[in-house]
Amino acid sequence: MNQHYAMMIDLTSRRCLVVGGGPVAERKACSLVEAGANVVVVSLTATPRIKQLALMGQVEWLKRTYRQADGEHCFLVIAATNDKQVNLAVYRDAVARGQWINVVDQPALCNFTVPSTVKRGKLQIAISTSGVSPALAKKIRRELEQSYGDEYSLYLDLMQEVRGWIQQEVSDASLRYQLMKELVSDRWIEQCRTNPEGVRDLMLRWIKKQLSIYTWEGVHHETIGCWNEKK
Repeated sequence: MNQHYAMMIDLTSRRCLVVGGGPVAERKACSLVEAGANVVVVSLTATPRIKQLALMGQVEWLKRTYRQADGEHCFLVIAATNDKQVNLAVYRDAVARGQWINVVDQPALCNFTVPSTVKRGKLQIAISTSGVSPALAKKIRRELEQSYGDEYSLYLDLMQEVRGWIQQEVSDASLRYQLMKELVSDRWIEQCRTNPEGVRDLMLRWIKKQLSIYTWEGVHHETIGCWNEKK
């Protein structure tokens, strides 16, 4: 089996089909909704959560058995029923249309797999065994969850804000690179964990100090002040 190619994909407004209405289908549908996809669930029965999502307009629930036409115009398809014949039919139809298809717990009937993930805001750490051992992927995920806490969510929010400002206001490319390199530090992760309310001001003062050290034309002092006032 070839090594899988890892990538992160934007599913915003993409039509995605989930065939099945049980707990596994629910997890798949919820993940797709979270990713911003337009989710269609096809199943005679559905979990309370799927029904709730349908009532809220977050998924389209077709309360019937699967039909070949259900997958038309879909970006990807997931088969999550307990009927192997239905799953096989979904797989064959998707392959014939050249679509991404995942049949749950049947790696041979997948051209993509969904990794186990650790999510902390904008941070996502994906763990994949190429479908060989989902149990091992979950074990590794639990270990990573202990190492990467909620402080990483705050840290990345700050980095997004600071990076955007630095790119706009600091003209020297080498200085931009140096600032961003030094901001990727355990020091700031620890500050996000122990001082979440004050870390932004500390980071701002640190950047101001670094710019004063480099003595870049004095304009950086003014723009830092303006940035702080705007916030």
